[in-house]
Amino acid sequence: MDVADTLAFLVGTWEVRRVIEDHRLGSSGTFTGTASVERSPGQACTSATYLEVGDVHFGTHRGPAHRVLELRARGDGAVMLHFADGRPFVDLDLTTGTWHARHDCGADRYELTTRVRSPTTVEERWRVRGPAKRYDAVTTLVRLR
Repeated sequence: MDVADTLAFLVGTWEVRRVIEDHRLGSSGTFTGTASVERSPGQACTSATYLEVGDVHFGTHRGPAHRVLELRARGDGAVMLHFADGRPFVDLDLTTGTWHARHDCGADRYELTTRVRSPTTVEERWRVRGPAKRYDAVTTLVRLR
């Protein structure tokens, strides 16, 4: 499914379900929660904040987890994702319905494939490899509102 404007498409509230397979530790885990994507006030609809809140279960650990990202429109239908401290993370272009991106963090490489499955469902597949990390994660976001 094609999307005309990635930022406009993502604005709203999403149910988040993530499955993580850590190949170094030989264990798996899950994250369940919600994500809200809200436009930043006064930014003429060119930026938004992604706030993910929920619970992580990984091995014997169970507890709350959250993450914050900033989305900034690029002007071509795509967005650039930034960490909460402003550092660039990855770009995201859902205009064709599928996007591949890469983020290098030191010697570790994060590869991302994002697919719009329907107007209410988005799937992210992360493949992380390097000397410090080796895991795969699949996240499904389902629109709530």
